[in-house]
Amino acid sequence: MENLILLAAEDGGGAAAQIAKDFGVNWQLFTSQCIAFLVVALALKKFAYAPVLKVLEDRKQKIAEGIENADKIKAQLASTQEAKDQILSDANAKAQEMIDEARTAAEKVGEAKAQEAVKQAEEIIRKAREATAADRDTMMAELKAEIGRLVVETTAKVSGKVLTSEDQQRLIDETNKELAA
Repeated sequence: MENLILLAAEDGGGAAAQIAKDFGVNWQLFTSQCIAFLVVALALKKFAYAPVLKVLEDRKQKIAEGIENADKIKAQLASTQEAKDQILSDANAKAQEMIDEARTAAEKVGEAKAQEAVKQAEEIIRKAREATAADRDTMMAELKAEIGRLVVETTAKVSGKVLTSEDQQRLIDETNKELAA
């Protein structure tokens, strides 16, 4: 190597040789330092730089897997959200259907109760009419008896004679016939 530098110095490299001499360059030491540097650089590349690159590559793969897993999770979450929405809409539809059925049943029960109330009212009216008719019949019987008694008394006072029970009965019967007509 020294020969190369000397050749360079002879070919017009005098300035380079002068600088090397001024700085005290020892070419043997410089060469050994270059070889030592190359040995250390190769050792570092094999034992330090390569494992660091491997760790960085592993980390890069883990990050890529994490992103891929995150995308899968997002897709699963979206499908789960769609399933949840579908279930909720089905539940809402069933609830609305049940509400409609309950309303229909309530209307039917209401109609049945209304019909039952109408029947009860008609029954009450029928019983009231029957009671009124019975009361009227009773009152008519009492009225006929009272009119018959009054006719007998009036006839006895007008005629001035005492009527026998047969006469009284005959007058009552005649009066009742006239009232009935």
